[in-house]
Amino acid sequence: MLRLSDVLASSGGQVSWRIEGSMVEGVEAREPRLHLMIEGELQLCCQRCLGGMAWPVQVDSVLQPVRSGQPIPEEELEDDEIDAIELDGELDVIALVEDEILLALPIAPRHQVCDAPRPDGGASKESPFAALASLRGSHSAK
Repeated sequence: MLRLSDVLASSGGQVSWRIEGSMVEGVEAREPRLHLMIEGELQLCCQRCLGGMAWPVQVDSVLQPVRSGQPIPEEELEDDEIDAIELDGELDVIALVEDEILLALPIAPRHQVCDAPRPDGGASKESPFAALASLRGSHSAK
């Protein structure tokens, strides 16, 4: 799961998944369905403070395999509960699980409350005009 590891802050998280297949009555014939369930927690990088954060992952997807090149059935296009996936031969289950996890993650994860990092490690920086203020103060004393 290389694509998933690219978005993680660390490898400290864990997910478990289960996939079940079934045949359901379709418009013309019985059609295959896959039910994919994923649960766990991953370590993501907060985009505000750049610290690690635990992110819960919960996916419950119903998928309808469609042969490559065939149109997606109309009832699937109208049903928000079922997603079509295009298949050419065998199903790469690990890639499917990785895709579903990536789709469930936020684009820019952030803690509910955190401070953005300050430049120079949070040290207060003296204003570049502080030297001018001291010159002005010594000039007005004359």
